[in-house]
Amino acid sequence: MENQNQDSRNRINIEIGLEVEIVQKHHQRSGELTLGTVKIILTKSPNHSHGIKVQLESGEVGRVKNIII
Repeated sequence: MENQNQDSRNRINIEIGLEVEIVQKHHQRSGELTLGTVKIILTKSPNHSHGIKVQLESGEVGRVKNIII
């Protein structure tokens, strides 16, 4: 797995089915990342300074920190 150079703060770079690492709200202090596949894109604006919020196929919700290829 490799971190893609695309900016995870721009909605245009996030697609359903994409493999990403997110940080969940309760893990923001520790920075613990969760790996998964995007099921739903929750952020409506074209960009967000803390990352685009998504729901993974596992049901977990968080902001995208890394896009995996």
